[in-house]
Amino acid sequence: MAPLPHLDLEPQGDGIALLRLNRPESLNALTDTMVADLGRLLDTLAADPALRVLIVTGAGRAFCAGFDLSLAGAAPHQDALGEAAAWTARQEAFASLVTKLRALRVPVIAAVNGPANGAGLGLALAAEVRYAGASAKFNAAFVKVGMSGCDIGVSWLLPRCVGLSHSFELMLTGRMVDADEAERIGLVSATVPDEDLLPRTLATAREIAANDAFAVWMTKRSAWANVEASGLHSAIELENRTQILARTTGALERAAQALMARRKQKGGSDTPQ
Repeated sequence: MAPLPHLDLEPQGDGIALLRLNRPESLNALTDTMVADLGRLLDTLAADPALRVLIVTGAGRAFCAGFDLSLAGAAPHQDALGEAAAWTARQEAFASLVTKLRALRVPVIAAVNGPANGAGLGLALAAEVRYAGASAKFNAAFVKVGMSGCDIGVSWLLPRCVGLSHSFELMLTGRMVDADEAERIGLVSATVPDEDLLPRTLATAREIAANDAFAVWMTKRSAWANVEASGLHSAIELENRTQILARTTGALERAAQALMARRKQKGGSDTPQ
């Protein structure tokens, strides 16, 4: 794929890729072109069998400041399509980034450096795991600019991270949440010093990549599906079928054989306890 002006994709080894939003002069605010390029890049990554984990972060001092408000006057092709149709197309393009991240076979980790505002919050929420640098700040900025606080999946994803009360408060006020509060309310897995953000994120990515690729895929897919399950019985039904499917890969037998071989080398029992 040809280089993209505001997106950098950097291989990290072990099937790990680091996707960096690279428009630091505008705090990585999203333009329509940037959204279209990112959507195509995610489609390419979705077809890459070597990819095991995707890390998303921002260049400079921000993760992503959301929609570039300098473009708020008109949507692309508004004269030809009409205002409602053009803005609907723009809205759907932005929102598709969240569903494309969710649809990847591999886990996504957000390394949030600095502000993650509006659409930036949405991108962070689309990741399975989030780490915050000490400089990270989050807000559902939409309501601050006269738009609904429910945008690009935030109204569905945020309550599942922090609960209804925190979610409503954040969406209704648009207030900023610093890194320490984000960790306390469960918005991120951990807060670390800024200089430790990428090393911590890469360590987790490598820990994930060390596991069987199919098992990781099924874990991501089943866990997201069961967030929407109607009840415990339905969730267990899906888990049962996924486990039987995973067993056909032979990974369980290989793991058991490796474990027993290690126990024999140590002079212990060859029977799993």
